[in-house]
Amino acid sequence: MIKDTKQQWFKDAKYGLFIHWGLYAILGGEYNGRKTNRLSEWIMNNFDIPVEEYEKLASAFNPVHFDADMIVKKAKAWGMKYIVFTSKHHDGFAMYDSKCSDYNVVKATPYGKDVLKQLSEACKKYGLKLGLYHSQAQDWHDPNGLAFRKNNSHKDFQKYLDNKVKPQLTEILTQYGDIGLIWFDTPMEESTPEQSQSLYDLVKSLQPNCIVSGRIGNGLGEYMTTADNFIPRLPYQGDWEVPATLNDTWGFNKFDENWKDPAEIIKMLLKISSRGGNYLLNIGPDGLGNVPDKSTQILDAVGKYVNENADGIFGTQRIDYYSYEPEGMELTQKPYKLFLHVFTPRPRVELLNVGNQVKNAYLLHNNEKLEFAVFKACEGNSMMEIELPEALQHRGYYCVCLDLVEEKPIFEPLEGEQSRRLP
Repeated sequence: MIKDTKQQWFKDAKYGLFIHWGLYAILGGEYNGRKTNRLSEWIMNNFDIPVEEYEKLASAFNPVHFDADMIVKKAKAWGMKYIVFTSKHHDGFAMYDSKCSDYNVVKATPYGKDVLKQLSEACKKYGLKLGLYHSQAQDWHDPNGLAFRKNNSHKDFQKYLDNKVKPQLTEILTQYGDIGLIWFDTPMEESTPEQSQSLYDLVKSLQPNCIVSGRIGNGLGEYMTTADNFIPRLPYQGDWEVPATLNDTWGFNKFDENWKDPAEIIKMLLKISSRGGNYLLNIGPDGLGNVPDKSTQILDAVGKYVNENADGIFGTQRIDYYSYEPEGMELTQKPYKLFLHVFTPRPRVELLNVGNQVKNAYLLHNNEKLEFAVFKACEGNSMMEIELPEALQHRGYYCVCLDLVEEKPIFEPLEGEQSRRLP
């Protein structure tokens, strides 16, 4: 089934910021001298930390360095179009002023401020869509919330849905303005189709335009959410999104230094855009609310490319099947334009099997026109050569735009290969 959000902003967005933040940030991947080698925000479940012990973290949570305005302003500068924030993760702790549970950032911590309210106001100020992550099945604090790889047979899951999930969904969808999407997670096998449907119906009754993510369960999501850090191998139809990390975890982990290179992030963003999806990239503030310096450095570098080549990223559509894997290059498109994102140095850009007529070729970041020629290659298919200025021949990471006569580029199949154009 092809997923369709029917929301143009989501189809065009391509790039968003995920924020995982909660009590687990205080631990930073370590509890009583034990370091986790799994996701840091899962430390309560993976280390079997008793509820009464984990609750004590709330009294120590005072993130005086948290600056919602700065984070949202940065996200906009990085080129991101939407933010998804963990209103409640699996540990059951709400990062807003919940009336149905005192286990929240306003009532249970010395910080005493509504984090979600601050982010909501900042998103309105800078014009970014706000989405909310909300764990609808797992809750390690609630006696009836589910837990991964644990015995849930004795729990009254329906009671948990009625007494906590639905009231909290109602709160976040009625008190914080327009919410672009609800990012559900880990539906668990205990969730019935009827229970998932009831959550979907509640979201739509409160905010009809709020998109429901693929992880609500039982096939009810309005877009496909891939596995974490995984992307489809081929162009994929419909609306979809890749949630991804900058290192190996989502919540803050003081030991995790396995940071991705900005070049790797740029390539991933363009690969996902080329195949038709969105890239939701995560940061995990620490216990004081600081965004790790390395996260900022990486996203600053990525943002430079994104902003210089925005027309080749935002509002683009998936590329039809292309027979070749262009070396050191990714392709994106929109009506009457084909974008060649070039990563590696070369004297000229070469492209095979393009059957469309090209009117102009130019560099996207400065509109400098480029000379090009089209002729038959040795294999008998078309070959395009685009000459580059001397200044670009010894560097990578720029984008060449081709203005096309036809709305979409036509990629000729290899000899003996049938066309695999997607509908």
